[in-house]
Amino acid sequence: MRLWLALRGRRLGGRKFVRQLAIGPYVADFVCRECRLVVELDGGQHANNRRDQSRDAFLTGAGYKVVRFWNNDVMTNMDGVLQSILMELADCT
Repeated sequence: MRLWLALRGRRLGGRKFVRQLAIGPYVADFVCRECRLVVELDGGQHANNRRDQSRDAFLTGAGYKVVRFWNNDVMTNMDGVLQSILMELADCT
């Protein structure tokens, strides 16, 4: 919820994000459709998870860039997470 509050309403870089967007068989946590950027939040169960690798491969093949952050990073380093997302958005024209 903390990250969503920072992304919604074009609050980050003026870009529109949606949450829980179905892309093929997957539901992405947050997506900037305009920039084709998927932001995923991961808990400990995602460490070296093969399903996440397959999911990322599918999303990349569908033309999206996927960035992942640990839930703990959002709780302890929100500024760093937002800066990383802004850097990814900077590549969008």
